[in-house]
Amino acid sequence: MARKPKRDLTVEEQLARGPLDLPFLMLTMLLLGVGLIMMFSASFATAYYNDGDPLVYIKNQAVYAAAGVVVMFLVSKINYQTFRLLSVPGIVAAILLLVLALSPLGVELNEVKRWVRIGPIQFQPSEVAKVAVILFFATRLSKRDTEKKKKWSRRTLTGRTLERLDRIGFLELVPYGAILMVIALLMLMEPHMSGTILIMVGAASVLFVSGINLGWFIGLGSVAVLGLAVIIRFTDYMTRKMNLWLNPWDYPQEGGYQIIQSLLSIASGGLLGNGLGNSIQKFNYLPEPENDMIFSIVVEELGLLGGGLVLLLFALLILRGYWLARDKFGTLTAVGITTLLAAQVFLNIGVVTNLIPNTGISLPFFSYGGTALMIQLAQMGIILSISRQIPAPKKD
Repeated sequence: MARKPKRDLTVEEQLARGPLDLPFLMLTMLLLGVGLIMMFSASFATAYYNDGDPLVYIKNQAVYAAAGVVVMFLVSKINYQTFRLLSVPGIVAAILLLVLALSPLGVELNEVKRWVRIGPIQFQPSEVAKVAVILFFATRLSKRDTEKKKKWSRRTLTGRTLERLDRIGFLELVPYGAILMVIALLMLMEPHMSGTILIMVGAASVLFVSGINLGWFIGLGSVAVLGLAVIIRFTDYMTRKMNLWLNPWDYPQEGGYQIIQSLLSIASGGLLGNGLGNSIQKFNYLPEPENDMIFSIVVEELGLLGGGLVLLLFALLILRGYWLARDKFGTLTAVGITTLLAAQVFLNIGVVTNLIPNTGISLPFFSYGGTALMIQLAQMGIILSISRQIPAPKKD
């Protein structure tokens, strides 16, 4: 009886065959578990003083963590090529949510309007914008090698000008630059400088890996640095941040109080720490110990050694995320999400150690914030979805 020839497997069939990348999954779950333990330790004093229940923060975070894990696994089961279809609706939704945050329907906290409340859920639209920009850029740039180049008439000045601009890659960058400008403008109106920087970093990583000429990064990077300097110089909000960063000890009872307490917390931990749960700074000395400043509590309780191990886990997760790239779209998406994670970790650690000015960026998997945690786990699910794509077997 003649054997039927084997057919090539479809993308969906390949995806069904591929297992989740176990190292990436285990690193994610390990960071999540350690993060929940440290968030409980850092938050129970604040929760007791503010709400009378030391478990209120950890209970909320645990519920969101459980939901986030479910979302991560559901996303990981999706063929990651499907995310191409969500790129345009995603970027439109992100822009609309940013506009909504600035409207009377937005939620204002600490004199900034960065939040939107939909029913019982309150979140920052910037978290949605981060993923939306990466998916949109990855979708369009994954096709750049196969798209036909436009031909411009050399008979007119306009045609010759457009041809030159096309040759140096300017026209290709116009739609990406326009989207980034709109999103950056909306976020700076909140104001949310740190979120703007994260989105720019994620977008730049996708553009760089796609093969955009390095000269554009040097030129546009210089313009961005100049623009940031102007914003800092002529914006009271940013000028104050810079002064507090450079001289926190000059403002011990004002804006410099938080970073001073953070440095004292880190210093008191020493090499081995004071023991899990034994932080002193979290008892109404260090503001936001369960949120932006949680790494200070980690070092105070677990010491320099424990803090170093947490950073090692993040480093391994980031390296694994870069390694899991597959085809062009998968590579651009994985690089964008992984770079976003790396930048967020660097900026948060930089703040708590006063290496950089206070940016208000949380530490992934550790800081309190349910919706942010769910979105982070969903991003990990996208990378796990990419990891499931394995090559089809060779034909006989």
